[in-house]
Amino acid sequence: MIGTTRPVVVLVGPMGAGKSTVAGLLAERLGVAARDTDTDVEAAEGRSISDIFVESGEAHFRALERDAVAAALASHDGVLSLGGGAVLDASTRALLAGHRVVFLRVGLAEAVKRVGLGAGRPLLFGNVRAQIKATLEERAPVYESVATIVVDTDETAPEDVAARIQEALS
Repeated sequence: MIGTTRPVVVLVGPMGAGKSTVAGLLAERLGVAARDTDTDVEAAEGRSISDIFVESGEAHFRALERDAVAAALASHDGVLSLGGGAVLDASTRALLAGHRVVFLRVGLAEAVKRVGLGAGRPLLFGNVRAQIKATLEERAPVYESVATIVVDTDETAPEDVAARIQEALS
């Protein structure tokens, strides 16, 4: 029944933090399913997030994202990974209250290295490094405000990040 199921843990953080990768590894360690709200949005729309941004605009994407997060929080009982900007929505932040939320923190140099030139990253038009820097500075306090656990991911293998989270959850 919708509403009685909750994720074991919710992963938040900026692009390049490793949310999707760590979600899969952590879910495997915990013996549960991994779910990514960006994937949910793409499946529901039948197009990529980049295409949604370009064709329908960021506001349309954010509405889809908000709905996808609400549905996943109410129905998924495994590891849930949210898109990098999902926590910017006040209603999403309210829904996260009471959940175990892990902020995967990543530094600028590491994020730039992981994201590369931003292919498929709709918010990274122009100067990639400057865009990532601005995004990290804007969103870090928001991620911290919803997090119950913070894990630094710089120079750490995704397997080790998943192990740290598993240890923190027990």
